[in-house]
Amino acid sequence: MNKKLNKAIRKSAKQMINLLPIFIGIIFLIGLINKLIPTSAYALIFTKNPFFDSIIGAILGSILAGNPVTSYILGGEFAEQGISLVAVTSFMIAWVTVGVIQFPAESAILGKKFAFARNILSFVFSIISAIIIVSIVGTI
Repeated sequence: MNKKLNKAIRKSAKQMINLLPIFIGIIFLIGLINKLIPTSAYALIFTKNPFFDSIIGAILGSILAGNPVTSYILGGEFAEQGISLVAVTSFMIAWVTVGVIQFPAESAILGKKFAFARNILSFVFSIISAIIIVSIVGTI
């Protein structure tokens, strides 16, 4: 039993060491994109159409990606600039659940088929969820 555990630990450690350059590259790329694009530039992208804005928000959130705390800050900034709640909501959901930038690492760890399916489903459900959430909040 002890031999199996040691073998599993060595194998896991080797895989983590091999994936470390990918993780570091992803972290740097996310940071670079977030610094290069000011939040005021996003107001020019949205159309004021709730359906298209939810799609645009999901696309931006998917590409830029980040952690939940940062999404709250960006969401507040977007709302202050007059971006619709449905766009902000789909952006925030996609920001956390979809990861175009992280796709190479995710597919290397979990497999391309799974990573692709998870990202597509997360993208679609970020739009659907945003529309439902904003509809519910609008009735309260």
